[in-house]
Amino acid sequence: MMECSWKVLVLLLFASLGIQYTAIKSIRMNFISPCRSVTAENRCGNIKENTAGVFCEDENGQESRKHILILATARSGSSFLGQLFNQNSDVFYLYEPLYHVQGMFSNANGLPTLDRRSLLGAYRDLLHNLYDCDFYLLENYIKPAPKDHVTSSLFRSGASKALCSPPVCSQSQELDESKCFTLCRKINLTLASTSCRSYKTMAVKTIRIPEINHMRTLVEDPRLNLKIVHLVRDPRAVLASRVSTFGDIYRSYHIWNSSGRKPHNIDLSAIRNICMDYSNSVETAFSRPSWLRGKYILVRHEDLAKDPIKKTKEIYNFVGLHWKEGLSAWIEENTNATLPSNPHKYSTIRKSAETVENWRLHLHFSIIQTVQIICNTTLSQLGYEMVDSVHQLRNLSHSLVEPREFLPFI
Repeated sequence: MMECSWKVLVLLLFASLGIQYTAIKSIRMNFISPCRSVTAENRCGNIKENTAGVFCEDENGQESRKHILILATARSGSSFLGQLFNQNSDVFYLYEPLYHVQGMFSNANGLPTLDRRSLLGAYRDLLHNLYDCDFYLLENYIKPAPKDHVTSSLFRSGASKALCSPPVCSQSQELDESKCFTLCRKINLTLASTSCRSYKTMAVKTIRIPEINHMRTLVEDPRLNLKIVHLVRDPRAVLASRVSTFGDIYRSYHIWNSSGRKPHNIDLSAIRNICMDYSNSVETAFSRPSWLRGKYILVRHEDLAKDPIKKTKEIYNFVGLHWKEGLSAWIEENTNATLPSNPHKYSTIRKSAETVENWRLHLHFSIIQTVQIICNTTLSQLGYEMVDSVHQLRNLSHSLVEPREFLPFI
């Protein structure tokens, strides 16, 4: 009775917003679920308690589809991490599909019109459908609405090689994102679904899921075979990047940074939320719950930037992906390149090892002090040293990233 009442309340809420929201809970018949049969379950063992973290086989003895969720926050290096999966020809990669859900349930000022619980429910439902290669629920969130399942408004579609290749795009040559946006702008979502089903692995990147706890329902679903790659970054560096990139939103921080005086009306909720979400997630992971066994790996952006090939191989080993020819060359090209004078804010090209702590030269010490007070616990959990003076802050010869090994829980 309580479940029915809750559903009625949600339907009434959506009706008041004038939005039809369809939550599809069942798995499509064209998706072969791993370990669905008694035989498969016996062969693989109890999936939730599978301590080896191996992938089950389907009824034909073939390795089941892999699903990967790249969980991150804005300006933490997630675009680069996502591209490490996008460069693999076995992976169907989607860049921020939850952007459309957030847009649908936001007002003109960008503020959410749904409560947090309902919004997270919408995110989970869409992810479940996308991992099933069902793109039709996504159509309900795209503005303007697709016509005959064709849209030109899929967010950053050019960031996915799969969406820039046949059958979704007729172009046979490999395209970068800007060329793909020009030549393959119209996306047929029916063809995207068809293409998706031909891949062994699907990876989705998002900055819109605050904590790993919010994904427990999907992680525990044995049909999804889902693994989470959780990317974190020094919160002080995240803030520095946001201040530099999103000038209008962080205007008060610019005033603070230039004057050294903290504005009385400064909104500290963004940095507070980052650290709270990080802490809640790592507390869950460090407690080693059974539902995360073999399903979660924590990756610090700084470790990935300093030794990208080594770290990428660790991530690939965890999710069960094979190293592809050309990936090492792509990593080398994108982590040892000279930056253009005016780089795009979502560019993945960096001299990563040299610049990973350059944020220390750009934030006023008083801002750093405030962040350290708010994020004291988080910095300690993730192995980031705090500074007590301007000299410590600016001395780049001493890294603030402590040597730590965050091994996957298997």
